[in-house]
Amino acid sequence: MSEPRGSGFDFSRYVSRQKREAYGGEEGPRYAYSADLTMLAAFRRMKPVELAAAAIVRMYKDVLKNQLLGTMTRVGPKQFPSIYRIAEDCAKTLSVPVPTVYVANNPFVNAYTFGTEEDSFIVVHSALIDHFDEGELRFVIGHETGHIQNKHVIYGTILQLLKTTLVGMLRVILPPVEIALHAWYRRAEITCDRAGLLCCKSVEVASRSFLKMACGSHKLYAELDIESYLEQLDEGRSGMGRFAEVFASHPYLPKRIQALRVFAESDVYKQALGQGKGISMEEVDEKTSEIIQIVKGKSDGAQGKDTDPKEGGES
Repeated sequence: MSEPRGSGFDFSRYVSRQKREAYGGEEGPRYAYSADLTMLAAFRRMKPVELAAAAIVRMYKDVLKNQLLGTMTRVGPKQFPSIYRIAEDCAKTLSVPVPTVYVANNPFVNAYTFGTEEDSFIVVHSALIDHFDEGELRFVIGHETGHIQNKHVIYGTILQLLKTTLVGMLRVILPPVEIALHAWYRRAEITCDRAGLLCCKSVEVASRSFLKMACGSHKLYAELDIESYLEQLDEGRSGMGRFAEVFASHPYLPKRIQALRVFAESDVYKQALGQGKGISMEEVDEKTSEIIQIVKGKSDGAQGKDTDPKEGGES
């Protein structure tokens, strides 16, 4: 709804100012992973990526939006108000407008953000709502809201659609772009895990969300043990199979839990909780890069290093 004429109140400018004041800086929120910001800036300078973006935007507006929304239910103050309140709280925490959220009837535990920077929305699968409690939903919706705040949506949408037959022709001519998008998205997920943690304010809740995604069984949730699960992180660092992560759009879940634990020690997060001083974001990002690396001893993007999209963004 537009503001009344003569009100003198510019809501978009207000939100922009609030974001700068809350999380500092025009280049990205203070919590954002520096390697994410570096690669995102590089994409905007790459002509093939921009051409792909333009094609996806046209296709999204002409075909996909109505097709997808015709099968979903929009969340609002009267429609699924419990979910709407979570979206409101996450938006307030991250100083952004309340995102549009839809519930999709889908048996897979998942959620995603889709669209363009000007017209984006969050889709939450019904299975995820059934499996997750309120705190865990807060983490997931906060994570997806982080994609909107950090302007990930258009490139994330491109990556999703490059995997469909609708844009198969683009995969033929732009395979390096897809590889680079995967490398960037792994870093973007680290940024948005931090956004989700700022919204749910519990490392334990966030970690439990990851374990539920990995397990998927109501019967076994009570027996999940986070520390035992994290032992898989070291075991998974050897063998040729670890290189499969190069082609994944998300870091492996044990890495994401460890990375969140590091962020929980940051000055940014401790201030959000009203606690004492923590470590700097520079130190957080350096430790995070060591955690999410694929080849041991090689950075996976610390402070923007080793993230040249032309090389696929991987060490």
